Amino acid sequence: MVTADRESEPISRTGSSISVVKGETLATSNPGSLVDALRTVPGLDISESGGPGSTANIRLRGANTGQTLVMIDGIRINDPTAASGDFDFAMFAPSAIERIEVLKGPQSALYGSDAIGGVVNIITKKGTGPAQFNVRTEGGSYGTAVTNGSMIGSSGPWSYAVTGAAQHSNGFSRFGYRIPPLEAKFGPLERDGFDRLGGSARFGYDAGEGVRLETGMLSSFTRSAYDQSTGAFPDTPSSATRLLQQVWGRASIDTFGGILTHSLNVFDTHIDRSFNDVTYKTNKLPQNTTSIISDFIGNSSGAEYQGNLKLGAFGSLIVGSRTQHETADTYSTNLLPTPGPRNALLGKAQDTNSVFTLWQLPIGERLNITLGGRVDDVVDVARFETWRATAAYTIAETGTRFHTSAGTGAKAPTLFQLYDPANGSPGLKPEQSFGYDAGIDQSLFNGRVIASVTGFSNDFSNLINFVSSTPTANPCRGIQTGCYVNVARAETSGVEVGPTIDVLPGLVKFNAAYTYLHAVDLATGLVLARRPKNLARFTLTITPTDRWLIEPRILTVSKRFSSAGQTSQVDAYTRVDLYTEYKIDKNWKVFARGENILNEHYQEVFNFGTTGPAAYAGFSATW
Repeated sequence: MVTADRESEPISRTGSSISVVKGETLATSNPGSLVDALRTVPGLDISESGGPGSTANIRLRGANTGQTLVMIDGIRINDPTAASGDFDFAMFAPSAIERIEVLKGPQSALYGSDAIGGVVNIITKKGTGPAQFNVRTEGGSYGTAVTNGSMIGSSGPWSYAVTGAAQHSNGFSRFGYRIPPLEAKFGPLERDGFDRLGGSARFGYDAGEGVRLETGMLSSFTRSAYDQSTGAFPDTPSSATRLLQQVWGRASIDTFGGILTHSLNVFDTHIDRSFNDVTYKTNKLPQNTTSIISDFIGNSSGAEYQGNLKLGAFGSLIVGSRTQHETADTYSTNLLPTPGPRNALLGKAQDTNSVFTLWQLPIGERLNITLGGRVDDVVDVARFETWRATAAYTIAETGTRFHTSAGTGAKAPTLFQLYDPANGSPGLKPEQSFGYDAGIDQSLFNGRVIASVTGFSNDFSNLINFVSSTPTANPCRGIQTGCYVNVARAETSGVEVGPTIDVLPGLVKFNAAYTYLHAVDLATGLVLARRPKNLARFTLTITPTDRWLIEPRILTVSKRFSSAGQTSQVDAYTRVDLYTEYKIDKNWKVFARGENILNEHYQEVFNFGTTGPAAYAGFSATW
């Protein structure tokens, strides 16, 4: 069951291209890094700037990082203060998550601005059945210690799910770690660790007669060290704190015997990021040290109404409206060499009002089609319209599902791009895209082989880039040395493959996720930065007994360019991990995992370190 079309439905009915990261995958992944579980999704690429706790961004089908909408329980959490409006996945631990739905391709017709490359919807745990408690603890390399706990269940009309997590790692140097030329030039390099505390709570009440109430809240605080990574002294004691807080409430009412369902959501999200940037000049004495604290505070609040109308043989109709108020405040404070006051740089707000509709029509028992549209009005900035159409055709007798979708996407300029005092451009237009995909899911040999192949193509226009002013060309206002302008066009296309093979039923299962990506800047014909042409992940699940699991995993990535203009090449690599667990009884389980066990030297971002061979072990208890 997925929510690709804004309501729960079997995955076989949706024509959208969607991948689901299940709870079992999350449970066997790195508990300190949400992105490790996302690496199982075809079409999704991730870059961490120096291991867990560092800035982590994702790209869907080659789109820019800010062109993927990220939601928690259907509430958007993209950062209003980020230059591109993206969400930093280092801010959130996976302990509260039940599953993740990754909806690929332009989805602005359903979800509005930012959903150009697709949507990542993080769904938190929800209580059901008798009370259940779980504790998971892990420790290992790099001074790592992680403990997660949860309590979920229901009692009568009430349901509840409460989670908590604490993490610590001494880490390794973000800059230069295991990169021999850099270690030789700048070493020894200091460690850059991180700490994280987080918790969530979700409560529901079924009042009867079709009335359901639900509320959720979460908080995640991360403190991490990082390196300036430039200049004569790139290994610096810089540090950052990131705070994510969210609260939401939802009321759902069935009317006319369940024919029409009304749903009203209210929400508030707060993101607070603070960076203490430390740089050195000729030496590391205080008088030659610069320390500047940069604060970014973003808030988003609003409400959304959705009505679901059942039309019998004519399918169903979804209509809705949404209003959102965003604020972005940034500050700068000099600490060294001369302390100074906290200076306000950016203090802006904007409102976005939207209306949307989606018609879902089953034709016979095999074909399901949808057609949807949306209008978004960013007050005093821009208004844009988007559309989306899908079709799914199922042949149950042969285990075949064909799916296709097409639509447009849009992304409003961010508050930072519009109004940043140094580089903002108030006249920016929304970024636009058109994309389509088509694929087949095929089950063979009584379900022992399930193959999924999807081809896609996207065209991007009005992309917002940062450009610098020169003595001969000044596209910016007044004395600005650089600004944001709508100058770029790009296109991406490719193929996603996701086979699952039950090699020896009950003993050995093979799973893969492969993506071929062609991503170019249409102005230059050059490959877009940080987009590998080939990316694959292979997993072999071995169960010698019903209690013992052994799972080797292989991640292989072709070369990529870390910077624009095909510069700062990062070489291809293959990394091998290993996970194993043993169930002592129905309550207790022990596990161990090894990362990069074959000692591959590789980079995801140019000059930033990645893990060496590392081992972790722990236990999980459920009662």
